[in-house]
Amino acid sequence: MFAGSKTLCYIFNQMVKYPPTSLNRTFAALADPTRRRILAHLARGDKCVTHLARPHAMSLPAVSKHLRVLEKAGLLRRRRYGRVHEMQLDAKPLKQAAKWVEEYRKFWEGSLDRLAVYLEKTNKAVAEKGNK
Repeated sequence: MFAGSKTLCYIFNQMVKYPPTSLNRTFAALADPTRRRILAHLARGDKCVTHLARPHAMSLPAVSKHLRVLEKAGLLRRRRYGRVHEMQLDAKPLKQAAKWVEEYRKFWEGSLDRLAVYLEKTNKAVAEKGNK
C-alpha cells in the first residue's frame, strides 16, 4: 500500500456521487464547439430556437439536433409558447462536472506535492553522500 492510498480511495469514493451516465452525457455534450457556443448564448438569458440558430451556418434541423443533445444531458430546458420553443440553461450538470474535475485536481496536486517532497529528500540525501 502506498502513502497516498487513502487519498486515492477518497477520490474514487467521491466519484460514486456522480452517476456515470450523467457525467458522460455532460462531457459528450460539451465536446462539440457548436453546443458550447449555444450554452454561452443561453448563459446570457433564455432564447428561442431561431435566435440560437441565427449565428450558426447550419439549418434549423441541425441546430435542433444539437439542442436535443444538450437537453438529454440536462444542460437546458425547453418551454413551449404555441409554436415558439424557448430554451433555458440549466447549470446543475455543469456544476457536477466541475466538482468531478475539482476532485481530480486536488488528487493530482496532492500527488505532485508529495512527489516534490520526495525528490527534495532524495536530492538532499544524494548531496550529503557526495560531501562525505
